[in-house]
Amino acid sequence: MGRAFEYRKARKLKRWGNMARTFTRIGKEIEIAVKAGGPDPDNNIRLRLLMQTAKTENMPKDNVERAIKRAVSKDTSDYKEVTYDGKGPHGVVVVVETLTNNTTRTAANLRAAFVRGKGELGTTGMNDFMFERKCSFVVAWNDSIDMDELELELIDCDIDEVFRDEDDIMIYADFKNYGAIQKYLDEKGLEIKSFKFERIPVTMRELSPEEQEDVNALIERLENDEDVVNVFHNMA
Repeated sequence: MGRAFEYRKARKLKRWGNMARTFTRIGKEIEIAVKAGGPDPDNNIRLRLLMQTAKTENMPKDNVERAIKRAVSKDTSDYKEVTYDGKGPHGVVVVVETLTNNTTRTAANLRAAFVRGKGELGTTGMNDFMFERKCSFVVAWNDSIDMDELELELIDCDIDEVFRDEDDIMIYADFKNYGAIQKYLDEKGLEIKSFKFERIPVTMRELSPEEQEDVNALIERLENDEDVVNVFHNMA
């Protein structure tokens, strides 16, 4: 099924188990989407998809509305997306996506987190070659779907992978193609359960259980920073 499937499988329980953290991440991504495309979901595809993701994750409607209001308020006008690259313990590479209004604070906090986590904050872009930027869709399965036909039709959207995973259909594509995929799924009346941008590792690094604990400790430190939206790594 490909690298994207194995990556998702490896991350599934660890990365989505904490409901509060998931709500925080979605809220920050909603803010980013509103700043990029406005607060009207009818005219902002990315926002509309994230609102559906929030619904699937049982994120309270009030949380979604507050995130939208924060994004259009003057208090958050200086927030911007900044990506940081680093090295974790045992040769693991890490990319951290943030939403910040103070890059000096964010960089200092992340540098300290890397050091405490036996890693090192590096230079921006140094890990780009280690990841492929993708968009991913989770679509609800129903018995009327013909997977062969779906795959053939999605080729026009330039997807990388589509496969069934239990009661869901997973779709991966270059991150720039999310608009065309969303339009196709809407036209076909298929239910989009969630959507996100991801960075898929080109190669995965196998570690012992003890080494994995070290990396997980670093990831937790990074994710606990209020400016952090996503943490990506190549640990298997």
